[in-house]
Amino acid sequence: MDQRFRPASLVPAGLIVDGVAMEPDLVLIRVRSPVVACRCPDCGAISRRIQSRYWRRAKDLPLGGRRVELQVLVRRFRCDGVLCGRQIFAERFDTGVLAARARRTERLDHIVQHLGLALGGRPAASLAARMMLPVSNDTLLRVVRRRARTPSEPLRVIGIDDFAWRRNHRYGTIVCDLERRRPVVLLPDRETATSEAWLRHQPVVHTVARDRGGGYGEAVARALPEAMQVADRWHLMENASRA
Repeated sequence: MDQRFRPASLVPAGLIVDGVAMEPDLVLIRVRSPVVACRCPDCGAISRRIQSRYWRRAKDLPLGGRRVELQVLVRRFRCDGVLCGRQIFAERFDTGVLAARARRTERLDHIVQHLGLALGGRPAASLAARMMLPVSNDTLLRVVRRRARTPSEPLRVIGIDDFAWRRNHRYGTIVCDLERRRPVVLLPDRETATSEAWLRHQPVVHTVARDRGGGYGEAVARALPEAMQVADRWHLMENASRA
């Protein structure tokens, strides 16, 4: 088996490395696409006529304690479609590599999303800086919101609990899809009427995991009388530890 190091292993699949420059805290990698033709985003016609080129920058996963920045050579093509209104277009890369107008590669954006989901804004930004992934807390939250997917299937098993908009001052309600393990909605408060009004629009729900408080139980009983109410695992462990 060939174990030699290849520069292509530094970058996402689908890109060719033309050069690498090392700086004290930064690695610059010049890359380009291997394809010779590109499809027009409007009409779909394939073009090989290159009009111009320009450099585009995108951040990637860190390497050896250094930040990594890709210098991507982007070509502009002339569209050959007769009826197409777009004369010149920039080449697109695969969505799993580098999205249009993105400043981060897809694999780095995936890491940023999970940091935001796990830690929130400021704690995730602090950890990201230590990991040589400088990103602001606002950007972390923006990535989480942008990559959140609206569930395409009806909710059947949900978990409902309160959360803090501002600890010890203002609280709301969070509802999670326990089958797909992702949040669904954030309600502005934890009033019984608010939860009941939202639950009435979810007739397919048959199981609700909640805490031992009576507020959510009352809302579920009124809105979904046929649904089964169970104690979630966290509160079971909390109650057992207290006992």
